[in-house]
Amino acid sequence: MSYTAHIDTFAADHLPPPELQPEFLFELPALQFPERLNCAVELLDKHVREGRGERLCIQAEGVRWTYSELQEKANRIANVLVQQGLVPGNRVLLCAPNNPMMVASWFGVMKAGGVAVAAMPLLRAKELSTIVDIAQISHALCDEALRTEVLGAKDKCAVLQHVLFFNSHDAANALEPLMQAASAQFNAVDTAATDTCLLGFTSGTTGIPKATMHFHRDVMAVCACWPVSTLRANADDVFIGSPPLAFTFGLGGQVLFPMAIGASMVLLEKAGPMQLVDGLEKFGATVMFTAPTSYRVMAQQSERVRRTRLRKCVSAGEALTASTRALWKAATGIEIIDGLGSTEMLHIFISHREEDARPGATGKAVPGYHAKVVGNDGHELPAGTVGKLAVKGPTGCRYLNDSRQTNYVSRGWNLTGDAYLMDEDGYFIYQARTDDMIISAGYNIAAPEVEEALMQHAAVAECAVIGVPDSERGQIVKAFVVLRAGYAASDALGMELQDFVKSTVAPYKYPRAVQFVAQLPRTATGKLQRFRLHET
Repeated sequence: MSYTAHIDTFAADHLPPPELQPEFLFELPALQFPERLNCAVELLDKHVREGRGERLCIQAEGVRWTYSELQEKANRIANVLVQQGLVPGNRVLLCAPNNPMMVASWFGVMKAGGVAVAAMPLLRAKELSTIVDIAQISHALCDEALRTEVLGAKDKCAVLQHVLFFNSHDAANALEPLMQAASAQFNAVDTAATDTCLLGFTSGTTGIPKATMHFHRDVMAVCACWPVSTLRANADDVFIGSPPLAFTFGLGGQVLFPMAIGASMVLLEKAGPMQLVDGLEKFGATVMFTAPTSYRVMAQQSERVRRTRLRKCVSAGEALTASTRALWKAATGIEIIDGLGSTEMLHIFISHREEDARPGATGKAVPGYHAKVVGNDGHELPAGTVGKLAVKGPTGCRYLNDSRQTNYVSRGWNLTGDAYLMDEDGYFIYQARTDDMIISAGYNIAAPEVEEALMQHAAVAECAVIGVPDSERGQIVKAFVVLRAGYAASDALGMELQDFVKSTVAPYKYPRAVQFVAQLPRTATGKLQRFRLHET
């Protein structure tokens, strides 16, 4: 049996059996990890030990922490957790907006050998209790603003025994007084590289959520791949973004990647497009992570953005259309770095450098990963053929005790649920989610292509396309359209949009139904919830 620091072996006991896990590849020199590895040591303690402790690490409203200050707070939190009975392997719920204490708590859990289970701050007691039950969470460190919902989950779950709240100095169960009384010294638990350190719950899905399991090794692997080969940031960069830290896109882009290179992060509790622009100005951010929708809105503030220090922009979470890429480039002069990642894979595995960007293409497999397009039989398809995206590399899908593992992993490859084609040059071009491909009168129609056509019309601010049942054609294309200011919904405008699409793409792809809506349903991470459109 391989070494583990976990006394509570719940995570190891509920890993998928080896034959159902993907093949893991460690081809790059930077991926040769030692048997024992704690990601908090590599991302935080190492900087202090090597003399970089006084470098700026975190900025937020009224807060500026150095690496040494973050280390001290994480150490105190780790000591508090141990005093609260935590043993290595216990799961700890982290629930907060993106703020400094959320990051300090995450590192406190890592140092104590716990397993972090971050939850979106918008979740209610019912949803939190489902997560607690699935992960059998015993401890929680949460923001005071979420007290009611967290305690509601605690009332429903006998396993959740120890709950503390930060940013609540005078309230009951406050974390800060316990931190003040705790030692500022803590030697991180000597975890195995293959000890689970975080459970990421999938976002934007229906039914029972799935918990993805990631090791200390996985956290360091994603830091060694895409950020090094593609993002190419440096220690003087200042990272900012909108995704919640409970979303692995947010955790990587706003915490892991800056700390891996000794850079700093800006944390915004509210990070809508206007707050992001404000943050760029106030904090001097240079690298930004957000969703395509935010880039479209921020493009209207082009003069303000151009005056900031912003130099790199990353998009993920949903497909980046060619029109959004062009709009942002024209507004700011910055080429967006598009990326495809997933909670199952932890972070981005297909992307491109700015100078290699192609409109409409996501990019190529990130060094360290392999990708191909396969048919239903699992065999690779020729270039130019639409099929299922299959990926493997140093990270991969391990669902916690979930029979859906076999849906994601096949023959050692991770099947991401995306329909792609690969062109002759090896660029992967997004078509749709595999369960969102519309089949109408025998034609395969990719919703994003129709959406891109609609977005070219001056009246359209946002849109989403789905297939709806039809007795004659099997399915028809239906478009949900949010109009720009100055345009009014009407049957005539609907017909105009239909004719516009016919003139832009193959006529059989046009939306035979158009519905005007005030807004599109999205998750807290900015992902479009197409399933809710089917309920409309």
